[in-house]
Amino acid sequence: AGEHGGKVIFQGTPEELIEGAGESLTGQYLRGEKVIAMPGGRRPRGKHAVVIRGARENNLKNIDVRIPLGALVAVTGVSGSGKSTLVNDILYRSLARELYRAGDEPGAHDSIEGIQHIDKVIEIDQSPIGRTPRSNPATYTGLFTFIRELFAMLPEAKARGFRPGRFSFNVKGARCEGCQGDGVIAIEMHFLPDVYVTCEQCKGRRYNRETLEIQYRGKSIADVLELTVDQALPLLENFPPIANKLRTLQSVGLGYIELGQSATTLSGGEAQRVKLSKELSRRCTGRTLYILDEPTTGLHFEDTHKLLDVLNKLVDQGNTDG
Repeated sequence: AGEHGGKVIFQGTPEELIEGAGESLTGQYLRGEKVIAMPGGRRPRGKHAVVIRGARENNLKNIDVRIPLGALVAVTGVSGSGKSTLVNDILYRSLARELYRAGDEPGAHDSIEGIQHIDKVIEIDQSPIGRTPRSNPATYTGLFTFIRELFAMLPEAKARGFRPGRFSFNVKGARCEGCQGDGVIAIEMHFLPDVYVTCEQCKGRRYNRETLEIQYRGKSIADVLELTVDQALPLLENFPPIANKLRTLQSVGLGYIELGQSATTLSGGEAQRVKLSKELSRRCTGRTLYILDEPTTGLHFEDTHKLLDVLNKLVDQGNTDG
């Protein structure tokens, strides 16, 4: 994937793929050479649970549901049986209203018990982490804040009076004004999606010349944003806040994405793992409920494998995935 992609791994019929040997991950899973292993045993059940009483929204028939905490919980059922209604419309909206004073009205139910055992509820899906080229993994995970602080600490930056804000592509005086710091210019197409072309002024680097003159170990802030996670770690490993977030992105299988890669170019599975890496890099309370609705839809076997690894890491910290 990413910079390592662009090669035709296999060409032929499904039968030839299954029979042949090669580097195709799909073929390896179909032949049984690689598998998503079943757990050796169940986790010990915790003593706490969330209990939904009298759920009766849409197709739900006044049911009570007990969801154990500190576990990886799957809600299964045929299409239209009320899974999403139960988890999203009733459970998530009720918890969001209780914990965050959210305004969405929960689905019909009598009560929810055990909320006191949860301090956060987070819904993670495959929706984009942002809808413009300005959004990227570095900004979404909070990594960019630490990178800007690092550049502001450099002697040359201090001599010029540059503060961390000077290294933001949202700030006038630092960004390229030709593209307003986007690196690309949107051409509006009637009845078609917008087309993005590289900015002629900054050549896609987002910043003006003065900002790019500040360099850390021979690399400007634009150069750092063009590095992949794997490339950036050796360069920035001496700064723990940056290194921790980079290692977390690596641990969810995203070592190949660029720090400044546009959010609009990430797949649904990649966006999902960026969100999960953000959660993994936070200080763990062990009392967070993560809600994922059909998280493996459209994912390859290998991506599903990586996703399950990440979810299990969250559960091992005492959280609950559902």
